[in-house]
Amino acid sequence: MMDIYIHRLNEQDAQALFAFECNNRRFFEQTVPGRGDDYYSFGTFEIRHKELLKEQEDAISSFYLIKDGSGIIVGRINLVDIDPIKGTAHVGYRIGEAFTQMGIANEALKLLVNLAPELNVTQIQAKTTSDNITSQKVLVKNGFERISINEEISADSGQKLIFYHYGRNL
Repeated sequence: MMDIYIHRLNEQDAQALFAFECNNRRFFEQTVPGRGDDYYSFGTFEIRHKELLKEQEDAISSFYLIKDGSGIIVGRINLVDIDPIKGTAHVGYRIGEAFTQMGIANEALKLLVNLAPELNVTQIQAKTTSDNITSQKVLVKNGFERISINEEISADSGQKLIFYHYGRNL
């Protein structure tokens, strides 16, 4: 089991995160809808990065990089759409191709679940595509329950996707 920690996204992370996203683009696009070509030009990426930091400042979201013991980005995990009144948030994560099958998503989700109450989050929701078995296993292992299934048309590809929705009360 690789030793990992989660690190709150900051301005200094832009270059390393951009490299991580570029290196893993093809891999990520096999399981999640793509982010479009624009995202992979550093200028656009940097604007998006600043928007995320602003969102984090406004407590709408909280973004984390998953790093190994030597500080290398191995993935990312985020709490988005934080609703301080209801205490809800949505979790999303992605692990770099070279770091899959090592229990990293499981460990990172455990760390995030533990710090969520500090962000006044008492219920975390998640959704994954029906064919993303690995992600489903990670959620279940961390105490998430499947609450619903729905079909959505992907905004990016126009394909019909089946999503499984999960929830966990903290």
